[in-house]
Amino acid sequence: MNDTSEHYLPDEAATLKFAAGFARAITPGLVIYLRGDLGAGKTTFTRGLLAGLGYHGRVKSPTYTLVESYPLSQFTVHHFDLYRFIDPEEWEDAGFREYFAPDTLCLVEWPDKGGDLLPQPDLELALSVDGSGRRYCLTAFTETGSSCLKRHSTQAAANY
Repeated sequence: MNDTSEHYLPDEAATLKFAAGFARAITPGLVIYLRGDLGAGKTTFTRGLLAGLGYHGRVKSPTYTLVESYPLSQFTVHHFDLYRFIDPEEWEDAGFREYFAPDTLCLVEWPDKGGDLLPQPDLELALSVDGSGRRYCLTAFTETGSSCLKRHSTQAAANY
């Protein structure tokens, strides 16, 4: 399955706009892996996505708390950062599996640190630094992820 969408984002404002637009394609129950080096824009994307979903509070990186949750009217967004995990078993010990539910959206930074214990992603967003901007690649791994990617592509085409 692996439908893919790739684009260049020239600055932080473009990343926030892309994420806010992508929020219109989101459905509850999605699992999205966020990949990229430190400073690639994973938390910036999350901030834009949450703004697009109507959240107006502060969005912080969950590097030290491991998860930040944002209850919205339609569902709850859980933003995980597994960067500090040393062993995938920490995933099980933390009890994070219960956060993944049909009425949530789960964004997971550094998913490789959770090993095979993490749920399969519906989508993966890979961000990389490209000059002063970022390049992103969105890949779908499930039918649900593919539908989300198609909705986003259709909406983006209508808005540009």
